[in-house]
This record gives sequence, structure tokens and C-alpha cells, in this order.
Amino acid sequence: MADFEPVRVTLPPPGVTPIPLVLDSPHSGQHYPADFGFSCDIRQLRMAEDTDIDDLYDFTPALGATLVCAEFPRSYLDPNRRVEDMDTSLLEERWPQPVDQSPKTQSGIGLIWRSLGDTSPIYSRKLSVAEVTRRIAQCHTPYWAAVTSAIESAHAEHGRVLHINCHSMPAEAGPSSWVKLGTQFADVVLGDRDGSTCSPAFTALLAEAFRNEGLSVAINDPYKGVELVKRFGRPAENRHSIQIELNRKLYMIEATRERTANYPVLKAALVRVMGKVAQYATL
Repeated sequence: MADFEPVRVTLPPPGVTPIPLVLDSPHSGQHYPADFGFSCDIRQLRMAEDTDIDDLYDFTPALGATLVCAEFPRSYLDPNRRVEDMDTSLLEERWPQPVDQSPKTQSGIGLIWRSLGDTSPIYSRKLSVAEVTRRIAQCHTPYWAAVTSAIESAHAEHGRVLHINCHSMPAEAGPSSWVKLGTQFADVVLGDRDGSTCSPAFTALLAEAFRNEGLSVAINDPYKGVELVKRFGRPAENRHSIQIELNRKLYMIEATRERTANYPVLKAALVRVMGKVAQYATL
């Protein structure tokens, strides 16, 4: 593992009262470990990043929220997957742990990614059980521990918690997508797993707030939320979890990951949207 901490947790600064709001960005990491051993072009590999999502939400601790960010890239290990979601075709040895593959793994983007969005391979080698086990211990375990701790602490203190799982998405569906190639996505997609992970009121609040910013909003189409919202969203216990996907065309040139002139405009919109969420969290 490279000489960086795999997870960054930002708490409310001194003088700011904590509120029951937790945000996490599992896919914005840009520190590529020396032991990655990929064989594809790094420019293509970076297309997997939710580049700058951590920066776009970096103001939220000033509102009283806790922000958890992965520093490692999702192509190295995806913390929005279960440990059992292992692509055993990548391994040079038999995987000794239970395996329960999701459709994501079958399309090459499971716990350890096999291929890129254009379906080209990431590796020209097989991975050892030891290195995959190390990635889980050094990346997946601490990330889940950090998100769990933040959510449990907020719920214990306030009796409720709002959790936002922060992502970005391509402007249109690519070759590896389950959606028809070339499908254009909305500006914002909210995912609450068909209403099962948060209250309808929270989903409606976010949808209205984004639409008031002049942005188009889709709900659960095509992104419903994956493992983090599934695990932490239990609205019957006042634990509300939702995924936000921001269309990358709103703030970057996808091919180069460069920010566009609209970047500060989008961030200002997020400040207003999250301000409304912060007020809602304290009701």
C-alpha cells in the first residue's frame, strides 16, 4: 500500500454543532497504490473515478455533517461492493472465502474491477489471494468502519440519521452499462432502492431542491443505489440513506477529468441544496 491513509474523515470544525447528517464519497480517490499492477493506460483507468466529488461536497462539515472519503481508486477496490462480490476469474489461486457475485461482477466491475467502462481489461496478469486479501484489509474494512462509526454515532446522539452516498456518472451509457448504449442521463439521479432505504419525504426534498436549481432529476433511473445505501438505509429505524449521482457533464470534461467553467456554479448549487438538507436533518 502507498504511503497515504486510505480513508479521510472530516468532522464538523470547532464551534459548529454536529447534526445527524453523514456523507460519503467511495469513488473519488486518486491515490493509485504502487502495488496496483495494472497494465492499461492510466488515462483510461481514471475514467472509473468519481473525480472531484470529494471536493464538491467539502463544505458539508461546516454545516455540521461528517464527510467520509476514500483516497484509493475504486478500480483498485470498490468499497461500494460486498466482500463476497469477488470476481474469481481474476485470481491465480482458489479464493478461500465465500463468493456471491452480483451482476456488477459479471460485467467486470465487482469488488476488484476486471475491466474498464469500454470493456477493455485492466490487468494482463492474475492476482494473488494475498494481494486481494491485503486490499480488503487496507481499504474496504477501514472504509466501512468509518462510515459505520459516523452513522452509528449520529444515530446514537440524535435518534435519527440522514446518510448521503455521493457519486458522479457519465453523461451517457457506455459499452459496459446495463442501459442501452448512448442513453443520455439526467443531470441528477437519486437512488433510494425503490423507496426502501429512506423516507419518501427525504427523496422528495432532494428532488425538489435540485430541480429548483434548474437541474433535471431522475429517481432510481438508472441508478438505484448499491451496497452502502442498502446496508445503512433502514427508514423504520430512522436511518435514511440515499445515493446522489451527478452528471459529469455538469462540471468536467470526461475525457481529461478537467474541471469546466461550470464547476463553481455546480458547487454553489450544492451548497444551497445541502443547506436545505441540513435544515431538514435538524427538524
